[in-house]
Amino acid sequence: MLLYVKIIFLRYWREIMAFDGITVAAVVKECRELLTGSRIYKIAQPEADELQLTLRTKTGQYYLLLSASASLPLIYLTGTTKQSPLTAPNFCMLLRKHIQNGRIVDITQPGLERVMHIHIEHLNELGDLCRKKLIIEVMGKHSNIIFCDENDHIIDSIKHISGMVSSVREVLPGKPYFIPKTENKADPAAFMEKALSDEDRKKEFRALVFQKPMPLYKALYTSFTGFSPILAQELCFRSALDSDRSALSYLQEELPVSSDAAVNTQNPAVQQLYEQFVLLMKQILAGDFSPVIVYDGKAPVEFAAVLLNIYGASSTRAFSSVSALLETYYAEKNALTRIRQRSADLRKIVQTVLERTVKKYDLQCQQIKDTEKREKYKLYGELLHTYGYNAEPGAKFLEAENYYTGETVRIPLDPTLTASENAKKYFDRYGKLKRTCETLSELIVEVKEEISHLESISTSLDIAEQESDLVQIKEELIAAGYVRRKGGTKKEKVTSRPFHYISSDGFHMYVGKNNFQNDELTFKFAVGNDWWFHAKGQPGSHVIVRTEGAKLPDATFEEAARLAAYYSKGRGQAKVEIDYAEKKHVKKPNGAKPGFVVYYTNYSLVIDSDISGIKQIV
Repeated sequence: MLLYVKIIFLRYWREIMAFDGITVAAVVKECRELLTGSRIYKIAQPEADELQLTLRTKTGQYYLLLSASASLPLIYLTGTTKQSPLTAPNFCMLLRKHIQNGRIVDITQPGLERVMHIHIEHLNELGDLCRKKLIIEVMGKHSNIIFCDENDHIIDSIKHISGMVSSVREVLPGKPYFIPKTENKADPAAFMEKALSDEDRKKEFRALVFQKPMPLYKALYTSFTGFSPILAQELCFRSALDSDRSALSYLQEELPVSSDAAVNTQNPAVQQLYEQFVLLMKQILAGDFSPVIVYDGKAPVEFAAVLLNIYGASSTRAFSSVSALLETYYAEKNALTRIRQRSADLRKIVQTVLERTVKKYDLQCQQIKDTEKREKYKLYGELLHTYGYNAEPGAKFLEAENYYTGETVRIPLDPTLTASENAKKYFDRYGKLKRTCETLSELIVEVKEEISHLESISTSLDIAEQESDLVQIKEELIAAGYVRRKGGTKKEKVTSRPFHYISSDGFHMYVGKNNFQNDELTFKFAVGNDWWFHAKGQPGSHVIVRTEGAKLPDATFEEAARLAAYYSKGRGQAKVEIDYAEKKHVKKPNGAKPGFVVYYTNYSLVIDSDISGIKQIV
């Protein structure tokens, strides 16, 4: 349970930290360019901790989403609206009273903090021009949306924080607004704007980062605001430095300098990291952002407002807008989370049956191992029939020559039985163990097939991307007897279809999402000269390449093999062995479980499971 909680916390922490001060800087730049001068047309509060502003400009209408959710705080422009409650909450009504029809005059960010200020100009009840601030703090569980007057006094906030909750800062009407001081962190923007020579700035950078006995990437993001762990690792990668190595250890390689007051800034590590830090900060201060999402196959795993070279270009997708990036990233993450939740019951069923079946298999393997001594008992019986006349009455053993090998064998005897009776006893043991071995051998094959079948269903659940993909998997579990169909319910309509890709050479490639689709693709859809691919020795999808009578180029073979590797239990491995053959050589034995085939004429290749460069037809 503790491990599960830790994993959930790390996932939460990673997503919050990804929305770092540099990402906020990109959002601020985009909003300032598009929304400065816009009118606040509508104010809605779809959730208790979320606002949506409808803004009208000369060029069109925009929707700005502001979320202070403790689990997922966000700021981005979107093209869609969310359903609002019939009765607006008090905070929403207050904002409507003060700033509806107000004009946004500026959008700023203090330093590289995860904070955005929206400066609003409006007319009060007397017709006087007033200024207000709507402040959005994206700080994990401390996230908030705060409404302030022009003197930075809090009018109200979407979350009230009293002194009993926080000893650092109260967020209550009438209290002064301030950003809590970031302990031991420097503002990188202010650091770059200091009137210092390059050498002096480098000395300060060295003192901030390299004198900490912690991993270099951690020393970097704990020294400067705005940096997330992944961006700190990116800087180390660009500097060709080991991000996990202690920052302090790099200083221990320095040669001593002549003066005690002097500081050695010629350290290669200091020089390399400082140069990359300066280049990145110049890019950020100039507003030159390159938003990207990093994918593991189809699953989004990371995002940033700047290029992430640490992952390689093949696994990233670039966006022209940071808002489009954020909306896409969290929509895709939510879709994956939702399908995981929907399939949770099926996963639990499969995992429970699989664990029980594996235990049964292990027990049977142990039992069949115990029957290996049956040949010894057979030999004892044969030797007693041959040499039993040498056994003295009441003897506890007999030594006889094994006429198969010429060795002397010591045969234990029951002293209460004759040699003939002892021989019969050993033959009886042999017969019992032989029958047990024959029965277990058949059972082990059946249980092994059941394990393979369950593992293939588990892989199908991993592959599923939509709720419709789960329908066939559930039907397969019902057909196999693992799930009972509820009384009166009919078989659900199947709308799921195989994945469809097209190779770089123009050949159509199809991937089964489950065992039913695998059988349909291989034995109903494919024709004799089409090519069939599958991960060797592990559960996975059947991949069919339609040839239309043409010869497949090498590139298409490799792309189809990558699909077979990705849609298998070997996903993520650097090397996966793939078997491939013409469809006419693939057969299905009578009575075989769904998805199970045999083939005797095939080729093999070893390849990775990266499918990011293969075009999918939706």
